[in-house]
Amino acid sequence: MTHDAEDPMEAEFDTVAEWTAEVAAGLGPEYLVPAACRGSGKPAALDWLLAGLRARPGDLLADVGAGIGGPAAYAADRAGVRPVLVEPEPDACRAAARLFGAPVIQADATALPFAAGAVSLAWSLGVLCTAPSREAQLAMLFEMRRVVRPGGRIGLLVYLAVTAKLDDPPQGNHFPTSTDLHTLLRRADLDVMAVADSQDMPEPSASWQERTDAVERDLRRRCGHTPSFAAATGQSHRIGRLLDIGQLTNQVILLSRE
Repeated sequence: MTHDAEDPMEAEFDTVAEWTAEVAAGLGPEYLVPAACRGSGKPAALDWLLAGLRARPGDLLADVGAGIGGPAAYAADRAGVRPVLVEPEPDACRAAARLFGAPVIQADATALPFAAGAVSLAWSLGVLCTAPSREAQLAMLFEMRRVVRPGGRIGLLVYLAVTAKLDDPPQGNHFPTSTDLHTLLRRADLDVMAVADSQDMPEPSASWQERTDAVERDLRRRCGHTPSFAAATGQSHRIGRLLDIGQLTNQVILLSRE
């Protein structure tokens, strides 16, 4: 854990993501999935998406913006899917491959490295708001639609702006409103099957939370002095505060590709 990143987005999704993987691996196998799901959806939200996707053993699931691979590993364990991870950050790619052994491809969400109709299912968790513009968000949705077979389904976990102006938003994020998002989904020719507020879903079990807390404590002990850690935690704290004061909401959405 020697290198640092000054850009908050790089710090959050690359440098500190890799450090998180190192800490979890040192604590033990039972810490890997909870640690690698930090910021990507709690188990109840993942279960809701897997049920709506009608995921079956052997289905090929493209995880777009997969981070260090926790949700994909969770899906493989719960539903028997075969995940393939797409992630733009090199350190996160290496960490995901090392932790879980699933196929990992370094690529951008707006140019997915799959043929049309190549995968059964796709999901993207907390990634849409990191696209730099509405057109980039639309390109990401188009790409997911392109690579999913006809009749396949797509899951999203999205952060949505509730108010026109956000107090101290995290850098590099572009949160659509609900109206913005549904306009993008119509333009991408994706049908909304179901929507749920993930904040209303049950919290993780005590054992899950204990493991994520243990990883957080060890990560802070080992890396809390670094600018990268400060930048990454600042990003997540800003999102948490905006959720708490009602300026952001967090939804899971099930889409179909006809």
